[in-house]
Amino acid sequence: MPSTLEKLSTHRVKLTIEMPFDELKPSLDKAYKDIANQVNVPGFRKGKVPAPVIDQRFGRGVVLQEAINDALPAAYGKAIEENTVVPLGQPEIEVTKLEDGEVVEFTAEVDVRPDFDLPDVSAISVEVPAVEVPDEDVDERVETLRQRFATNTEVERAAVKDDLVTIDLAGTRDGEALEDATASGVTYKVGSEGMLEGLDEAVTGLKAGESAEFHSTLVGGPLRGQDADIKVTVTKVCEQELPAVDDDFAQLVSQFDTVDEMRADLRTALENMARLDQAADARDKVLEEVISKIDIELPTSLIDSELEARRQQVNQQLAQAGMTVEEYLEDSEEEVDNADDFWAEIEKRSLDALKAQIVLDKMADDDEIGVEQNELTELLFRKAQQNGTSPEEEAQHMMQHNHLPDWMQEIRRGKALASMVGAATVTDSKGNALELDRIQPDGTIADEPAEEDAPGEDSAEKVDDKAAATKKAPTKDDKSE
Repeated sequence: MPSTLEKLSTHRVKLTIEMPFDELKPSLDKAYKDIANQVNVPGFRKGKVPAPVIDQRFGRGVVLQEAINDALPAAYGKAIEENTVVPLGQPEIEVTKLEDGEVVEFTAEVDVRPDFDLPDVSAISVEVPAVEVPDEDVDERVETLRQRFATNTEVERAAVKDDLVTIDLAGTRDGEALEDATASGVTYKVGSEGMLEGLDEAVTGLKAGESAEFHSTLVGGPLRGQDADIKVTVTKVCEQELPAVDDDFAQLVSQFDTVDEMRADLRTALENMARLDQAADARDKVLEEVISKIDIELPTSLIDSELEARRQQVNQQLAQAGMTVEEYLEDSEEEVDNADDFWAEIEKRSLDALKAQIVLDKMADDDEIGVEQNELTELLFRKAQQNGTSPEEEAQHMMQHNHLPDWMQEIRRGKALASMVGAATVTDSKGNALELDRIQPDGTIADEPAEEDAPGEDSAEKVDDKAAATKKAPTKDDKSE
């Protein structure tokens, strides 16, 4: 099956493929069989209609069209391999010659990965913040434990700061009750400022059975951002007694005998978490540095489809959260403060993620990185855990939607990124060289290098996720494909 390649631009090619009829014969036989099973012809049993009768009743052209459609994917795939190009989208296919019994010729125009050379990764150096855990962070963890083991005693006095109150809320506007601004049996810590503006002032000084009214802006649900009159009724007041931080407390909340031992363990846990963040930061910076040294011209069609997909994803996430872009920006930590800048940032993240994928795929190809069965198994279990499904359900979903190639690509990108980071020089802000290959999935440091895929695959997911909408909007994998 001869094929020729014509380069239309730096990132688009035209393949011309000739298919002799003897290579089309299996698809022709299949077409006749499929049509015979679908039609009813008097005098013949279903599935037993001879080919000449099908040609006579339905036309040879119908059979040829079905056969060509069946044979095209394999022929196109073989031409891609023969001409060593990497497609970046769906091809535009046109049948240019059809000589029945002789030959079929078709062309396929497709965007391909541009040619570029990877820089010398060993010459790349990046710096990340050193792992530091201030005493305040440890104190915060201790305080969380105290809250968890606090004793709550119901009292008859008026509510004061740090009390836990059970409240009912009823919102109205112009005297009309707002069903979406009504709640009962809500537990709230006075002074936490974690709910409605003005709530702390309203409940302070109230006893069980007493009510107060205030005006506030709603922060959730369909009425988010709208003003309403709120009536709050206290149904219970509880005094919270926090345990003293002593050795008895340490023995109660941990496996340690003393406070010092407990605090040391908490510090170690925080250091491990910080080390994981440090490793992720290092991988991001190495990849960004590599990309900055490469001039990649992305196909316009690829950019357009990627941006449209990201925009739809973001809009879906915001809709699920019951938020507009403007409402999201009010509460988010995003540096932008208007919708135009928000979408511009989403576009930048999308293009960065696209470039990252292309660079990692290139490195995976150059280094001939493969995928082992155990790596697929590990990814299967990780996705099941992330999505709250069983490994069996995740495997079934993967097979039903033909996600195996995507999974293999994800693993290859992760291994490529791990190799890239391993070749670069990474130091912290104190000048210490970091051996990221020794960091375990829990943040501890191994005596020997950790499995290469552990940090790498996580980073590949980050690369593919780089253009996600927000830090707060839902980002669970879509299972509806």
